[in-house]
Amino acid sequence: MHTAELPMMIFTIAAQMCVGAFVVLGVVQLAAARRYGTAAVDRITDPALYAIGPVMVLGLVASMFHMNDVTHTLNVIRHVGNSWLSREIVFGTGFAGLGFLFAAAQWFKWGTTRLRQALALLTAAVGLGLVWSMSMIYYSLVTVPAWHTWATPAQFFTTAFLLGTLAVGTAFMGTVMWRRRAGGAGATARPATADLLTGTLKGLGIAAVALLGVEFLVIPLHIANLSGGGEVAARSAAVFTGAWFVARLVLVFAGAGLLTMLLVRRASPTANPRTLAVLTTSAFALVLLGELIGRSQFYASMIRIGM
Repeated sequence: MHTAELPMMIFTIAAQMCVGAFVVLGVVQLAAARRYGTAAVDRITDPALYAIGPVMVLGLVASMFHMNDVTHTLNVIRHVGNSWLSREIVFGTGFAGLGFLFAAAQWFKWGTTRLRQALALLTAAVGLGLVWSMSMIYYSLVTVPAWHTWATPAQFFTTAFLLGTLAVGTAFMGTVMWRRRAGGAGATARPATADLLTGTLKGLGIAAVALLGVEFLVIPLHIANLSGGGEVAARSAAVFTGAWFVARLVLVFAGAGLLTMLLVRRASPTANPRTLAVLTTSAFALVLLGELIGRSQFYASMIRIGM
């Protein structure tokens, strides 16, 4: 397993997951608020929202170790007009700052619901800009066949939404279990809340399975494209073989496929919350590990044309 770029592995995975989770939470808000009301939806989504900030900060801190000297960050942001790396930093700090502002607005109920929704939309747009800028840093390297391909942005966005979806489900069930422990079994026993929660988990599970299908389509197409792209590209394709590659596929399939489908089948207002919590957490952990292996192979595939 390639770990030489560990800071960038942590940063890219963490940042993409945070963006995906924020967008997924927005979709849940819009889809569920009409039926259950904003207050009820906020009750299950706000704790997940507040968890995004610390993870994003962790990712940003990890990225600074890649520069050896953190003061180099100030030099990088000078070239926003012609550097994808500069844009990544601007979008990254912008997403973190706007996310913090939105979380504070939700906590203190600043402004109207419409105003907070507008702020959330802006934050999501900046987050998507971060993932796009991140992917274009690698895509723009034309001398690296494994990166200069449509598969790079496709995989980055798929990772963002797959991990984001499963992270949101895990956060929902983590909140349920914490509230049950703090307030007793009756803390989450209201039928409307249980119906909202399990209905949302089913939707997240179905989305995860669909995203798994996208990832399992992109991966073989990417490898096939590299295999027929010349000597250097073929050497890059060879990286995506062996035990680690198989482990990645097995972990992602087990988490986003088997466990998630079991979650969809088990999710009901009368289901045991502990069972649902174990399924969501296990699915997320397996997929996270699989995506980390995949990202390590992504960096290992950096084989240049020429010097």
